[in-house]
Amino acid sequence: MREVLADALSEASKGEDRCRLSMLRLIHAAIKDRDLANRSAGRDPLGEDEILQVLFKMIAQRKESAAAYEAEGRSELAAEERDEIEVIRSFLPPQLDAGEVEAACRQVVEDTDAKGLRDVGRCINALKERYPGQMDFGKASTVVKTLLT
Repeated sequence: MREVLADALSEASKGEDRCRLSMLRLIHAAIKDRDLANRSAGRDPLGEDEILQVLFKMIAQRKESAAAYEAEGRSELAAEERDEIEVIRSFLPPQLDAGEVEAACRQVVEDTDAKGLRDVGRCINALKERYPGQMDFGKASTVVKTLLT
C-alpha cells in the first residue's frame, strides 16, 4: 500500500490534478504521523490494515465536513470534500455491496456457530480477517445483530 501511494504521489506531482496531489500529500502526512507515534511508543510502523484504517478515518472526516458545508449552504466546499473522498477511495479495495455484506455476515454467523448477541464481536473479528477494508464494519455489525436476534 505504501508503494502504491508513493507511486501515485510521484505521478500526481507530474500532473495537473491539484486535488489529487494535495490529498496524497495529506495521506502521506497522516501515515507518517501515525508511524512516528508508533515509533515513540515502541511499536512497528503501520501495517496494511492500519493504513486502511487511516484512509477510512479520513473519509469519515470528509463526509462529516461535507454534511456541515451542505447544512451551511456552501455546496462548492461540500463538492470539494466529496472529490477528496473519491481520491481516497481510489486506494481502497473494492467495496462489497449490501447483498454481498449480508451474505458474508450470514456465512460468518454460520461458520462461527454464533448463537446470540454476545457473539457479535467474534463475528465482526472474523469479517475483519476475511474482508479487510472491503466493507463498513459498523453496518456489518448491524446486519450480524439482526441475524442473531
